[in-house]
Amino acid sequence: MKKYITAIFILAMSFTTLAHGDKNHNDSSKQAIVDIIAGIKFGWENGDGTPFRETFLDFNGARYIESGGQNLGLDSLVNHHVEPEKEAMEYLKLDFSNIEVTFEGADKEFAWAIADSAVQGKVKKSGKVFDKTGYQTFLFRKVDESWKVIHSHSSTRDKRPKTAQKRKHKHKR
Repeated sequence: MKKYITAIFILAMSFTTLAHGDKNHNDSSKQAIVDIIAGIKFGWENGDGTPFRETFLDFNGARYIESGGQNLGLDSLVNHHVEPEKEAMEYLKLDFSNIEVTFEGADKEFAWAIADSAVQGKVKKSGKVFDKTGYQTFLFRKVDESWKVIHSHSSTRDKRPKTAQKRKHKHKR
């Protein structure tokens, strides 16, 4: 009986250790992904393509969607969107909040993240000020033990006054 109880105890401890180890793996992977998103925020705000070049997987067919526009490949995103916008903007402030990371597959080498996004800025040439909110989605793949962004999609719209948000919609019948 003692051998049976000992065997069950060892088996239970093994499962606990495995589950705990997987949680630690997910926690460190989640933190790595959150850190990548923070680098992307820095890159956008500072017109710096370095975080994109370090953390985006550049591959044939890569597409990154920003505000209704599409960038085909990493060079297009960095050279025609991220870096030139810094010069065109008096200021640009980006915030990602409520970041949710989900891991997929048995090997947990694919992940996606969704975040609330808020972007504010002022265009130098026109003086136009914008204040938008929406969502950002990132798809990640683990490549050589590092997480890489393989796709991103941003969708924002002008902030609505709180009174407009509370207004009920009337549907025609």
